[in-house]
Amino acid sequence: MEWKTRVTEMLGIRYPIIQGGLAHLAYSELASAVSNAGGMGQITAMSLDSPELLREEIRKTKEKTNKPFGVNFAIGQHGRPFHQYVEVALEENVPVISMTGGNPAPIFGQIKGTSCKTLVLVASRRQAMKAEQLGAGAVMVVGQEGGGHLGKEDIGTMVLIPRVAESVSIPVIASGGIADGRGLMAAFALGAEGIEMGTRFIAVKECVHANEQYKQKLLESGESDTVIIKKSLGAPGRVLHNEWAKKIIELEKKGLGYEQLKDYISGEANRRFIYDGKVEEGFAWAGQAIGLIRDIPTTSELFERILAEASEIRRRWEKSN
Repeated sequence: MEWKTRVTEMLGIRYPIIQGGLAHLAYSELASAVSNAGGMGQITAMSLDSPELLREEIRKTKEKTNKPFGVNFAIGQHGRPFHQYVEVALEENVPVISMTGGNPAPIFGQIKGTSCKTLVLVASRRQAMKAEQLGAGAVMVVGQEGGGHLGKEDIGTMVLIPRVAESVSIPVIASGGIADGRGLMAAFALGAEGIEMGTRFIAVKECVHANEQYKQKLLESGESDTVIIKKSLGAPGRVLHNEWAKKIIELEKKGLGYEQLKDYISGEANRRFIYDGKVEEGFAWAGQAIGLIRDIPTTSELFERILAEASEIRRRWEKSN
């Protein structure tokens, strides 16, 4: 079946499936595997300690795929200036830049006049409309089911996607709670022209930086086994429920601010869980889609499964008309 949408045409990909930025995890191995499977993989830029390390990761990705891929910039989430990183991405002719977690206007100013395609992750209709005004090629819209940093308005994917789709003219990519072909077809029905998956792409063989303990936790956990942290700081994010996350929430309820919380919510605490497998000594991002994850396939196997499932749904829809 053909899966052509404005998203596939804009990005030059076969299937409208995009891998999320995945802080500390999305590097050349995963990005190239997703792109080779027909979607669009991404490298997480701001988890790298220097712009030159980003350059190395981009070049490693190019060695592993000749398909389009993107570089994701988590603006303001890693405490270091991103302008030099963006410059490296432009120098290396990266075809797509995506932006999450902050005001994307400075990046748009920096890449103005280049051929780079742009995606902006948003969590509200207002943010989507602003991204379109700034010149975004498409918006990735994440509902409250998603893992990692979310919006402040607690709007689920089922309502948020159609609200954004009817409010902007650029393509909408649905994110949050999507892990299979059913989610892909649901996204189309809601008005999206593609999907972005984060949590589902952690539980694949090519996500080599994720410790096996982390992957096993994703398999063992259900859709109710996540919680929101950092809400009191105005930066809510969904993580796996464990004693560490429970402690963060307790401290937030006591009214403690960033200084008292920073050791609990740091990148180091995140890496202890996802890299070292110390599952009670840190936290790990995860969305409610964990309820739909039951194995750790290769990326190509995952794509085959998603597309087969979605194709069957399309056939059923066509028969009912």
